[in-house]
This record gives sequence, C-alpha cells and structure tokens, in this order.
Amino acid sequence: MAADTQPRTTAVRTDAPPVAGGASPGILECTDIRIGFGGIPVLKGISLALEAGTVTALAGENGAGKSTLMKIASGQYRPDAGHVSVRGERLAAGDIQAAHRLGVAIVPQELASIPDMTVYENLFVGREPLAPLGLLDRRAMIRSARRDLAAFGLDLDPSVRMGSLPVGIRQIIEIVKATGRGARILLLDEPTSAIAEQEVERLYGVVRTLRDQGVAMLFTTHKMEEIRAMADRVVVLRDGALVEDRPLAELSDDDIVTAMIGRELEDMFPEPAPHGEDVVLAVRDLVLAEGRAPVSLQVRRGEILGLAGLVGAGRTELLESIFGMRRARGGAVVVHGKPLPAGNPAAAIGARVALVPEDRKGAGAVLSMNVLDNASLPRIADFSTAGWINNRKRTGAVGGVLADLRLKSRGLGQSMETLSGGNQQKVVFGRWLTGPVDVLLLDEPTRGVDVGARSEIYRIIVDLAARGMAVIMASSDMPEILSLAHRAFVLRDLTVAGELDRAALALPSAPETIFRLASGLDASTQKDTKSHEH
Repeated sequence: MAADTQPRTTAVRTDAPPVAGGASPGILECTDIRIGFGGIPVLKGISLALEAGTVTALAGENGAGKSTLMKIASGQYRPDAGHVSVRGERLAAGDIQAAHRLGVAIVPQELASIPDMTVYENLFVGREPLAPLGLLDRRAMIRSARRDLAAFGLDLDPSVRMGSLPVGIRQIIEIVKATGRGARILLLDEPTSAIAEQEVERLYGVVRTLRDQGVAMLFTTHKMEEIRAMADRVVVLRDGALVEDRPLAELSDDDIVTAMIGRELEDMFPEPAPHGEDVVLAVRDLVLAEGRAPVSLQVRRGEILGLAGLVGAGRTELLESIFGMRRARGGAVVVHGKPLPAGNPAAAIGARVALVPEDRKGAGAVLSMNVLDNASLPRIADFSTAGWINNRKRTGAVGGVLADLRLKSRGLGQSMETLSGGNQQKVVFGRWLTGPVDVLLLDEPTRGVDVGARSEIYRIIVDLAARGMAVIMASSDMPEILSLAHRAFVLRDLTVAGELDRAALALPSAPETIFRLASGLDASTQKDTKSHEH
C-alpha cells in the first residue's frame, strides 16, 4: 500500500513573502561548493542563495551532504573549491569567527550548551559584561537574558541550570544566544530531532518570529510536515548534488521525496507476505500499570503486528515488558508455548526474542565503538571460546549479515558515530541476525532515518517476517502501520483501545479510525474493528 503523501493544505504556510529561488543575489550565497573526504566526493558544485526574511528547507537523504554544506557555510569546514559570500563579502574559508562577525550562526543537531551553567551564563558565555570593579555584571546579564527570552515567548528564570530544562527549551535558548550575538543568518541542523512533540509548535513560532524580523534561515529535516509548516523554499541534495531548488508552493510532497530518493514514492513500501498460522508469541493478561486493563495478544509466524497510538499510550512499555526490560504488574509472556520469567531480558534473548529500541543513540548502539563491536554485542559469547573472541568467526558472521542488509560503510572498523542514521539502524538490526530470532520487537524503527533509508528498512522488516519471524512494530508513522502491518493494535492509556485487521487497515477511513481510537474521541468506533486473536 502506498502512503498518502499529498500535502495537507491546512498546514501550508500562507503568510510567506515571495521567494525568488536561487536566481537572485541573497544575504548568503554559496557558489560552486565542492568537498570530499578520503577521496570520496561529498559536495559536487553546490550553489544556492538565502534571502533575508525567508526560511529554506534543506532536504535530502542521510549522506546527501546537508550537514557538510551547513558547516562550510558557517565557517567550520574549508571547501576544496568554491566560496561563501555574506552580503557580498567573501567569507574566509574555514574561519568560524569570521562567520560570526558577518552574522552567520549554526545551531547544531547535538546542542553545544553547557548543562552545568545557568541559562544566562550560557547566553553570555564569551561576551560577559563587566561591572566597574572588573567583576562579572551578573545583574545586567540576568536582566538582559530575561528580556531576550521573553521576546521568544520563554517565561523562565535565567538563573536555572541549563541541564534541568527540556531539550526543546534548550534548543530555543541556543537560537536566542545566536540572535543575541547579532546573527542574521541562522542555520538549524535537524532542529526537532530530539524535541518532544508538544515543544515543536513553540519552535515553529520562534522561526516565524525570526523570519518576520528579516533573519534568513536554512534548516534540515526528514519530516515533510515540518517543511510544510516552516519553509518558504525547498532545496534538495542527492548524492552531493543539488537536484531541486524551488518555492514550496510549487512542490508536492511527492515531488520533494522523489527528488530526494530518485524514484517514485509508491516504491517505498513492499507488500508483506501472507503469514503462517503457528502462534509464536502470546501475551496473556499483561498489566502495564496498576489499575489498567490487561493486554492480551498473539503473533503468528511471519506476521507483522503494528502498535499504533499517541505519545505515552504504552507502546514502548508493552515492548519492554515483553522483552523483560520492564516488569509488568501481572500476566505472562509465552514464546512457543513456554512462559518467560518476568523481568529477565537474558531469558528473552535465550528464547530467541530480540528488541530494537526507540532510542537508537542512547539504548541501541554504542556510538564510540566501531561497527563490528556494536554488531556483535548481544551475542559475543557465540563468538568466544574460553573467554577469547574468535575474530575470524565474528567478522565473517557480522560481515555477512550486514552485507545482506546493504550497510553502506567504509568497513567493519568504522566508528558508529560516523554512520548515517539509517546505517546505524541497520547495524542495530544486524546485531541480532547473527543468530536465530523468532520474535522481533521494533520500537519506532525509522525514527531519525531519512526517506531513502526508510524504504530499505521497510524491505528488511518485510523480508524478516517472510523468513518466519513474528514481528511487533510500534510506530508513530501512520503509513508504516497501514502499509506494513497484517494487523494493528491501537493503544491508549497503557491498554488496548481497538484492533484493525488487514482489510480494515486498507480502508480509506483507517487513519481516522486509528486516531479516534488513540485519542478516545469516539469509543463507538471499536465496534467497527475486528478481533483476530484466537
């Protein structure tokens, strides 16, 4: 089933100033930017211009060169060829201080704030005002910080410790810091990647405020709804080349995605194969929290069961309880007819149950380690004899699995942190596949993964189910549930609100049905769903 990718007109920006695309001179211009690493071209002659008072979305798959272009534009990297100009003045290559003086600032994906310092200290770090006796004028910093924060809708005490604040608020404070230093060109690298959903709208408001003040902004994202909500213009990179540069109003979602991945969006979702009848996993009366109704479900060999629901609905809690990371308040998890001991992940692994967690960077991978070590972590005992690792055996097994998953890397010795999000996720998948897996638990398997890599992960999921694995996939992405799942459970408030079979998922009304069940808007819709737990 292909995803419905037509833009939602209610979310399209209607107050945007006219955009001239890349043809007219801009406040910042990149001209024929070229750079490569290790002999591999990364950017292949990129030219674009940012206009004052406009917001440009920089789209593309992981590895397309987006972050590299931003780092060149902000003076962090020196290009092999080409140059950057700000208001007609050429930026000294690789000089971040010169970029700051010209009003260019970047807010990186991994925030550069200092958690143990206060908000006002973070805002003024490196430019602290002094009182007459040469001491820091903290009162002046606090007054100024409070005023600057209020201008962006933040009513908080500037004296609180930065690390005590949510990531979304810290992100906005980094933007306040940049503009407080005179930045008129703001580069935002994945600004919502680590922000809770309720904080995203606040960020949208900050972007609109800055746009109205004449600031030129360039932001990267994987999410089409963010492009629709914030951008005036879209620039698409593919394999280091600029393949699209047009006003947003001229582009559909299909246009953008096709430019990013070089093929039609309909090809993204493979059709899941029919599943078997043998029950591999049974969850019996599992109570996720005191006072909540128990959860019961069955998953058959080759079946993909989708878990839908809003944030906090209990999808992660259910998966972690099945795997033993979280101890349920009651009930049982049964694999091939044998109950698993509660709260025992080792027993789950021994029963051939595997979990790919939601937080890839925090719980799924050790970014400081290389690909080989990451991919062999859960099964290191399988590659060891008397405490000694058999590297030939380990390398052969890991290399074979990752080749099947089409991992794009420089080799098994490459550091995980240097891989794209999609390739990191392939390693997290692959670490389990060096041994037998009967039950595969997937928690948001494509979070933080670009569109092209998503299609490869969908293929992996469908292929693994076709081999006979019983798969449970929790996803906030509606097309993933509709297109990949044989059945879907909708969770709300740590229990099951309803169930849809494959036929119900194919109905045009399925997204609305799922939303109503997830939000509790219309409990009567439950009678329209079909239960298939035998």
